[in-house]
Amino acid sequence: MELLCPRCGGSFDGQEFYGVCATCATALRERFAGGPRTVETTEYEPKMNVTPNAVASKE
Repeated sequence: MELLCPRCGGSFDGQEFYGVCATCATALRERFAGGPRTVETTEYEPKMNVTPNAVASKE
């Protein structure tokens, strides 16, 4: 069964499912290859928006 590539418009055959041709698939993998990256985060600091209980602080 001959199919048309939705990306380049060329015809190809031999694939089980409809999609881009092997040439376009290779080009897309190279272009959008994602590698590991380092993400820097700050250490957790809890908020200090809690007020003391009036009964607990009463002397």
